[in-house]
Amino acid sequence: MLLDNNRRNPSDIKPSEITPIEVFKQRRILLKAAGAMTTGLLLPLHAKAAAATLAAQKTAYGQEEKLTSYEDVTSYNNYYEFGTGKEDPAREAVLFKPSPWTIKIEGAIKQPKTLSIEQLLKLAPLEERIYRMRCVEGWSMVIPWVGLPLKALIDWAQPTGNAKYIEFVSYNDPRQMPGARVPVLDWPYIEGLRMDEALQPLAILAVGLYGKVLPNQNGAPVRLIVPWKYGFKGAKAISTIRFVEKMPTTTWVKAGPREYGFYANVNPQVDHPRWTQSSEKRIGAGLFAGRIKTRMFNGYDEVGQLYAGMDLKKNF
Repeated sequence: MLLDNNRRNPSDIKPSEITPIEVFKQRRILLKAAGAMTTGLLLPLHAKAAAATLAAQKTAYGQEEKLTSYEDVTSYNNYYEFGTGKEDPAREAVLFKPSPWTIKIEGAIKQPKTLSIEQLLKLAPLEERIYRMRCVEGWSMVIPWVGLPLKALIDWAQPTGNAKYIEFVSYNDPRQMPGARVPVLDWPYIEGLRMDEALQPLAILAVGLYGKVLPNQNGAPVRLIVPWKYGFKGAKAISTIRFVEKMPTTTWVKAGPREYGFYANVNPQVDHPRWTQSSEKRIGAGLFAGRIKTRMFNGYDEVGQLYAGMDLKKNF
């Protein structure tokens, strides 16, 4: 992990200077989606050809929010498998091949299964949900994701009563992912949720954004979105979903247990050792726009009941 021991006032940090930990930039592989994702067409880096569109139901989520531009969402990314710089994923993920793609479903379920993207897209109608995304580094975006409820996959998987947690394992291939050749983290990337968190209606599996197929640098072909948690919880390029009885040891918890907790709920009252969590910088708002006051659970108050009776300073 690349840590900066030189402290300074977090409000002075410019977006270009923030140390990475999560996703985003424009993909150069065009995939046909919504019933079938097929092999794509490789485009040069400077090309701005639109990615394949996705048919999705509009929802009321986030309609009052001002969207972060597609350019910012797809060019300012944390995706360490493609490098630790914010611009690295957009550049280094160009040759990544997200099709064909299958996801292994295993662990405490009635029967192990393998799920293709085509099958995933048939589990539930695709929806567009505009969610706020808050990075632990103190910046945020507003992104119109396209995806389906995580609950739809859980119901299809048929977990047993022993499934208390769900573990997400990201794809790991140093041949396609130059960042994975460097031991910045313990690969593959692993994240997890408690089962009741995974069943919360806000949790989705995203396959697109801005009505288009998910760009490589944003976690193609499928990634986890849990908007009340910090962005690093959103496992990208998911290759295995495992139902387990014990809390998974997730990648960032393993890398820095004093800095990154399993729950990773957005909490303005609990600062990260290097960044304040009381406020955030909205990417794309301009250097002089000022900081926004961060809300508990990123403003998604309906999830509060999941943590009733818990000490959220201890269980961070």
